[in-house]
Amino acid sequence: DTLWDLAIAEVEKRENPDDDGKRVEVWEKSILFMGNKNGGKTTIILRCLEREETPKPTLALEYNFGRRARRHNAPKDIAHFWELGGGTSLTELIRIPISSNNIKSFAVVLVLDLSRPNELWTTMEKLLQVTRNHVNKILTKLEKTNPEVATEIKQRMQNNLQRDHPDYELVDPFPIPLVIIGSKYDIFHEFDSEMRKIICKTLRFVSHYYGASLVFTSKSEGLLLKARILINHLAFGYDKSKSVSVDHSKPLFIPAGLDSLSQIGPPPASDGDIGKLRVNTPLELWKKVFEKTFPPKSFCDLQDTKDPAQDLQYAEYEVDVMRAQKNQ
Repeated sequence: DTLWDLAIAEVEKRENPDDDGKRVEVWEKSILFMGNKNGGKTTIILRCLEREETPKPTLALEYNFGRRARRHNAPKDIAHFWELGGGTSLTELIRIPISSNNIKSFAVVLVLDLSRPNELWTTMEKLLQVTRNHVNKILTKLEKTNPEVATEIKQRMQNNLQRDHPDYELVDPFPIPLVIIGSKYDIFHEFDSEMRKIICKTLRFVSHYYGASLVFTSKSEGLLLKARILINHLAFGYDKSKSVSVDHSKPLFIPAGLDSLSQIGPPPASDGDIGKLRVNTPLELWKKVFEKTFPPKSFCDLQDTKDPAQDLQYAEYEVDVMRAQKNQ
């Protein structure tokens, strides 16, 4: 059979009812992983795909996929895993995986390195801002071309929080499903208790504000499993976990919609200090309080990026010869 014959057969198989007369629909989802450089994104993806490989540094934007069958003899569902390398330096590449064709089945996983709290807010803010702006542009276009899909996406995000939830009017859900993963918990666990408390409270607030799920992970199998539960829910529609862990002396695990502002409490600063801060939104208030303890480092993700053209894993004889000639 040629590739076309196989494709036609595949489409017919999807469109025609199976033995018990039901149409078998193949589930197809896409997830973009982004976050701190060397924060552990590749390790998490490899564990989700159950691959025993040593992770390599990600160059620019990388792609993987996973397949799972929901039941015996059923066609396999597909999940596309995109990974943005380079920390915050290559954000314009976000436009490649997220498009109006797949926005309905797209989700974002933000991996934040808990061992580097001074980079935490800057990384989170920049990546979420760029992604949100891009998604909002797509939604604005869809409102004109396909209003049903745009309405469905907005409705789905509002449903993350029950209408009777006390914070329903106070949060600003991210336009597509979002999971925030705090990585390197093993190093973070050695931090001073007060520092851990500030980071945990701040991440709980941000996650709740954006309608996101939050989980802390490390290389330990038990913690990676918790992250996989949330990612498998996004990728393959597996059941959501109902368990919650909000104790800052243990790894956090809070699925979207199961936290509340009253449980999180006020930002970790005295009333006098909070009164002096000039802010317009709750998010700005938490940012100011957080950055008081962890002043943002001015860092550039591109500074320590090696030239991929010199990397042996990308060697290509003809290209390299032409390049050497050009340089000469």
